[in-house]
Amino acid sequence: MTDVGIVGAGAGAAAAAFVIDETVPDADVTVFEKSGGLCGRAATRRHDDLTYDYGANYLKSDDDRVVDLVTEMLDDEGLVDVTEPVYTFDADEEVSPGRDADDHKWSYRRGLTQIAKRLFDRTDATVHRRTRIETVRRVGSEDAPNGTGEGRWELDDADGETHGPFDVLLMNPPAPQTAELLRTAEWDDPLRETLVDAVGDVEYGSVWTAILRYPFALDVPYYALVNTDKEHAVGWISREECKAGHVPDGETLLVVQANDAWSAAHYDDDPVENVDALAEHTADIVGDERLADPAWTDHQGWRYALPEGGVDRGPVDSARDAGLYLLGDWVAGEGRLHAAIANGLDVGERVAYAI
Repeated sequence: MTDVGIVGAGAGAAAAAFVIDETVPDADVTVFEKSGGLCGRAATRRHDDLTYDYGANYLKSDDDRVVDLVTEMLDDEGLVDVTEPVYTFDADEEVSPGRDADDHKWSYRRGLTQIAKRLFDRTDATVHRRTRIETVRRVGSEDAPNGTGEGRWELDDADGETHGPFDVLLMNPPAPQTAELLRTAEWDDPLRETLVDAVGDVEYGSVWTAILRYPFALDVPYYALVNTDKEHAVGWISREECKAGHVPDGETLLVVQANDAWSAAHYDDDPVENVDALAEHTADIVGDERLADPAWTDHQGWRYALPEGGVDRGPVDSARDAGLYLLGDWVAGEGRLHAAIANGLDVGERVAYAI
């Protein structure tokens, strides 16, 4: 039996676990997730009769393997497709039709977290939620697969419990958090420092999100507005009512995401003031003064929301020789949900081949 440990239960980790379970029957997969949810930034909340995706907004159909996974391999019950287009706006709040390529914009009636839930449900993986891994340790083992007497991994969580040893370790947190785990890892190998430098060089943009509910329908022809010149405080506004099952008829629920500069500057400010400011901006952009006064609100800050580039793949590839695999949208080099899933499928296949 091969023991596989996975830190983080994001979409990439779920895809990797799915592939490993499907292709290596004797693999024993254990996942450690610091939060109570699954699927990372592809996060869903529910409030009364509302369901809303407050991180990633939808899944694009830009990768054939991901399309096949979602529509053929997994249960597609409750899969919803947003058909309204995405429009653009600029620094002057001028709204224009966008370049809608008729790509799919998928979610589920129960939200985007269904992707990870359905992937994990297809496996025998053990998922430990609310388990924060604080220490990664390389340990010796006489029965290590490579026969060198060293090559397994142990993990210590925040409660002082040790997990493992694992023959293979996958790490799925955002690059800054992965870099910190590697920086403090008990792993005496020159590769560790090289890997820390490479992962630590991945820059991230922050996103501060406001959720705004209104007791009326918004009469506009688009699903979302995106700021194309990056010069406005708001980067994105989308309508959750365009997703079947998310919002009661006759109501509006907006997901408003500030751009990186605004988010970084106001990240630790009073959330009430942040929500009020973003609601005012939204009213101006959409051209409807009623939007400045939502009936109900929610919010979330994403400090490590979007990677601004990929990682140097040399050290990442070299780490596989030690049974260590890094995965996520930052490894793929594109801050998109489909990219994270595709990277997870790749990593899962590489692990399956190696063991």
